Amino acid sequence: MNPLLQQLKKRRLALGLNQSDMLLRIGVSRQQYQRLESKGNPRLDTLELIAKGLKSKLMLIPEDKLSAVRAVLEQEGEYSDKE
Repeated sequence: MNPLLQQLKKRRLALGLNQSDMLLRIGVSRQQYQRLESKGNPRLDTLELIAKGLKSKLMLIPEDKLSAVRAVLEQEGEYSDKE
């Protein structure tokens, strides 16, 4: 599975949401969201909508800053490279 799709799923689960909940949050049916999460290739506007529904933001992180961002997220319990 694509690392970004893994992050979407992990964030959804961290919020205690199931795939059907995404209908209420972003107007995407469970089937559509399931397909996106499992093998999707979403458009940027779809990713932005999903991020908003997951109370998150999309951003580009420079590679030289990635370790620092991961460290902050790990401190807050939001990220784990182990999955």
